[in-house]
Order: sequence, then structure tokens, then C-alpha cells
Amino acid sequence: QVQLVESGGGSVQAGGSLRLSCVASGSIYSINTMGWYREAPGKERELVAALQGRDTTNYHSSVKGRFTISRDNTKNTVYLQMNSLKPEDTAVYYCNAVLMPGDYSDYAEYWGKGTLVTVSS
Repeated sequence: QVQLVESGGGSVQAGGSLRLSCVASGSIYSINTMGWYREAPGKERELVAALQGRDTTNYHSSVKGRFTISRDNTKNTVYLQMNSLKPEDTAVYYCNAVLMPGDYSDYAEYWGKGTLVTVSS
């Protein structure tokens, strides 16, 4: 069974930095895309950053120049380096992956349980 487990969330003051990590474990044949979404109170879940293949990235306009997504394919791990954090970045951050499990069934979307990031002013 495939699992995504996030770590690295926490509380930080505005202007600070955090680094999120997400490890995909279980029987995995191939990972197409890994990324991060966030959901703030009262708001819909939105894409923060995604990395497809080796180097195709997609960022939400509000985080461009502040957040950087990277991936270690040898470890099935995706990272999100978040710098110059703002109070409006406060949200639960969810790891997302589009992957083919080891049974070669089909590509499917998987989610982690989320990690809370709180930025105080």
C-alpha cells in the first residue's frame, strides 16, 4: 500500500523559513508528479508547487520567488523550501503524488495527511 508522509511543518515568524519533506513509501513502480497543496481555514485547497518528471515545475503565483520545490527520486521524496514566509502562508500543507503502484495497475493520485504551517506576524 502506498503512503505519503509529510514532515517539517511548524510555527515560524513572518520572514522565516521552513522546509517540508514528503516520503512516498510502499510498492511503487513509477512516480510522475509530486507536489504540495495547501488548505487555509475557510478556503479551498490550492496547488502550491508541483514537480513533474525531472524538472517541470509549476508554482502558485503567490509563492514564486519564495518557495522552491525539489525531488530526490532515489528516495521517492519531495521537498518544499519555504522562505520569506508570510502570515497568509498559514495552512495545512498536503503532499500529493501521481504514481503507478508496484502492481502496474495505473497511474493514480495519492495524498498525505497534511502538516500544519503557522506563520505569525
